[in-house]
Amino acid sequence: MATLLDLAKERTELGDAEIAALQALVADWSLLADLGFADLVLWLPTWNDGGFVAAAQVRPITGPTKVPMDVVGQFTAKGRALYLDQAVSTRRKVLARSTASNLIPTSDEGYPVVIGGKVVAVIQRTSALSARQIGELETAYLATFDALIDMTIVGDFPPGAGAAHSDSPPRVSDGLIQLDAAGIVKFASPNAVSAFHRMGLAFGIQGQHLANTLMRLLRTPGPANETLMLLAGGRAAGQTEVENANAILTLRAIPLTQNNQRLGALILTRDVSELRRKEKSLLTKDASIREIHHRVKNNLQTVAALLRLQSRRSDSEEVRTALEEAQRRVAAIATVHEILAYEPGTTVDFDEIVDRLILMVRDMTRGMRQGTIEKSGSFGQLRSEQATALAMALSELIGNAVEHGIGLRAETGLVQVRVERTVSDLTVWVLDDGPGLPTDGVVEGLGLSIVRTIVTQDLKGEFEIAGRDPEGTSVKVKVPLG
Repeated sequence: MATLLDLAKERTELGDAEIAALQALVADWSLLADLGFADLVLWLPTWNDGGFVAAAQVRPITGPTKVPMDVVGQFTAKGRALYLDQAVSTRRKVLARSTASNLIPTSDEGYPVVIGGKVVAVIQRTSALSARQIGELETAYLATFDALIDMTIVGDFPPGAGAAHSDSPPRVSDGLIQLDAAGIVKFASPNAVSAFHRMGLAFGIQGQHLANTLMRLLRTPGPANETLMLLAGGRAAGQTEVENANAILTLRAIPLTQNNQRLGALILTRDVSELRRKEKSLLTKDASIREIHHRVKNNLQTVAALLRLQSRRSDSEEVRTALEEAQRRVAAIATVHEILAYEPGTTVDFDEIVDRLILMVRDMTRGMRQGTIEKSGSFGQLRSEQATALAMALSELIGNAVEHGIGLRAETGLVQVRVERTVSDLTVWVLDDGPGLPTDGVVEGLGLSIVRTIVTQDLKGEFEIAGRDPEGTSVKVKVPLG
């Protein structure tokens, strides 16, 4: 489906600033749909003045939809929808209201969006609301819709701090409060009243000064929170959170204006106590997991140090070699846990791990006299369980390549670690330019047996080893991602 930006660029003569203003409106206009109990469609006049193209639509959560099908991208010729034509020609809203209530639409209505004296779009309102007698809540919602749509026509809605600036903005159904120009509550929806009761308010909120009521509920010593006083008083647009021992509320304030005069404000509330509790629980759990990784890393490093100390005291070359290999394997696992101890989440930057493994192999591999280890390509992010197994396998392969490929050669040798990553697979080659494989075939020792087991069983991947032309050895590891 085409986006507003695509349709505006292809089908209209709107400038970048005008398109940006419409994008800001669409990011926030679910509020209008909910307050108006209506589907809204944004129509853009086409470049040839031949009609209108639908660039965006939104459905209400407060009532049924009358536009079940997506209409974005559809074209309506001039003269087919008179309310659109009239809204453009008069630059005024085109209403179709019930005689029983001047708030209830009886058919489609059109509201021009005027920027710089030019109609850049028309909002179509299609409501399933019937002309029955409506209650106090519906009346308050519809009256607020009319106030906001008047602000939209002249470019005062959305305000600077709209819903697009928040990760979880409150909606009409969460709780709505209307303030007069003095900051006194004229109307509060049942959900808003319940939210304040959860904060500890024992009486009704209607008729109360909202900002002062909140300050009493917070019981915060010291000077008043100026930001909260401005927002809760309806004198500024924005969003904030208020918290006491009982609950946490998100407040979003939208001043209502007409002809640059402040009429009052709309305050949307949402009880986010459970959401914040879950977030704190996740943070605590994440901190605990990172602490476990840190302790495991410390223990593994202690084991590696003991193995190194024991290898130095051994008189047997065979024992010393076996202990050094065991030390390298333990240190490779410790490296993964060290990264996990400092990186939040369940994935790690495996390139950093491989860089550390290369440095570790340089320091720990006996016989590394002349040679270079190079890495090309990027591993990217890997799941922690994949990272641990792959780190151990690569540590073994790089160590083997250095020791058997470079060894004590007089000339400089080269070990290469090449990686290719696709959406589904990760392929790694460890290459050396040493003497290559023995003529009678590969004899897998403990190291290669460990690698083959890790790759084929733990990582469910493929393991191949072959000679290179003219000399050297190539080891290929391919593991699935996901």
